[in-house]
Amino acid sequence: MGSARQALIIGGTGMLAGCTERLAEQGWRVALPSRRPRERQSPGVVAVRAEWSAPELFAERVADALSGPVELLVSWVHTPWREPVLRACERLLTEAAPTVEVWASASADPVRNRPEPVLARRGCHQVLLGFHRMNGRSRWLTNAEISEGVYLACLAAIAGEEPRVHAVGQLRPWSARP
Repeated sequence: MGSARQALIIGGTGMLAGCTERLAEQGWRVALPSRRPRERQSPGVVAVRAEWSAPELFAERVADALSGPVELLVSWVHTPWREPVLRACERLLTEAAPTVEVWASASADPVRNRPEPVLARRGCHQVLLGFHRMNGRSRWLTNAEISEGVYLACLAAIAGEEPRVHAVGQLRPWSARP
């Protein structure tokens, strides 16, 4: 399969689809697990049938679909599956693989309620999703805005930048959200 770097994007079929596509366009081989994977994927994207509710099987199916270890993990996994899925997938990562965790909530302030990264020792970049406010009106972020913000966090992680929190959109005041 060549020497393409490999990424695992958990939660990358919907709002993170743009990030998935950009990494693939940059030459990454991207594993994209989903309960209902699309038959036809873009070049560089490997569809994997897997469900969060079975974390060990999830990781096994991802491993079977790839030709070696994962060099970047991007995850947007909801509670209560977040920790078990990420722990199960940790064995797929190279020792130096950075992680990017996406965190959002329509009801709870993502800054105050942000959990600790599951794989913190790996240099986890966290992406907090907010909202957009203009002319006294608020709206949730678009898929393109979310994907771009997560992609930029991926670039920082890949470049070996110090792990940090990346805000996408406005996070304050949380009471101004839509």
